[in-house]
Amino acid sequence: MSTYRKLIIWQKAMDLVTKTYNSTKNFPKEEIFGLTSQIRRCSISVPSNIAEGHGRESNKEYLRFLNISIGSLFELQTQLEIAKNIEYLTDKDFNNLYEDSRELERMLVSFINKIKERK
Repeated sequence: MSTYRKLIIWQKAMDLVTKTYNSTKNFPKEEIFGLTSQIRRCSISVPSNIAEGHGRESNKEYLRFLNISIGSLFELQTQLEIAKNIEYLTDKDFNNLYEDSRELERMLVSFINKIKERK
């Protein structure tokens, strides 16, 4: 594959970043350096690590960055749950983001397994 931009997992991760930013823009202003920033940073980490890993020279390094992406995705899922629990996110917004993140999680796990099989 010539570019990470063609990877469906990268495209879906980019969509998740956009949705995350849109869903957090109405969080309380006092959270701008707290939960809002943390949620946004870990959402950005997912496609960023997919892209960075794609540019590495070995499958071992690629897998390392894909695993970092999954870790960031789990962090995002946890923080979204916190935002829902403290009523910064509606149930509807949470469910939409969470389902998108779960779909991406399944895709990443499958992609990682395919790369491992290539070894």
